Amino acid sequence: MPYFVVHEHHAKKLHFDLRLEKDGVLKSWAIPKGPSMNPQDKRLAIQVEDHALEYGNFEGIIPEGEYGAGKVYIWDKGQYSTVKGSPEEGQWEIFMEGEILKGNFVLVKLKGKSDEWLFIKKKDNFADYNFKLKLKFP
Repeated sequence: MPYFVVHEHHAKKLHFDLRLEKDGVLKSWAIPKGPSMNPQDKRLAIQVEDHALEYGNFEGIIPEGEYGAGKVYIWDKGQYSTVKGSPEEGQWEIFMEGEILKGNFVLVKLKGKSDEWLFIKKKDNFADYNFKLKLKFP
């Protein structure tokens, strides 16, 4: 099964980076408010450039002056499988088996936007309507 990682990225603005292994790279989205286990939360996810697979294990500091400068921590990781769709289709439903993120999620591309998507938890047995995002390192 392919793997995923969610980085907690303390850059100029705190955000989370969702990375999904596909076709030999990590397909990547920046999620400003972080992922949620609550199906009522529709999180903006901005697609960014693909990253090398090795980046999935990265934790550390990106130096000042470099793109994304700041501290990076692994917030969650695990395996995932495609339920249906694909990034190319603009709708990609996946089943995630992480330490925090579990169950079905969907990435939906916003019409007329080149890089804006929504990342949404599907209603299933793992849904948590009282989910509160907790930082690994405040």
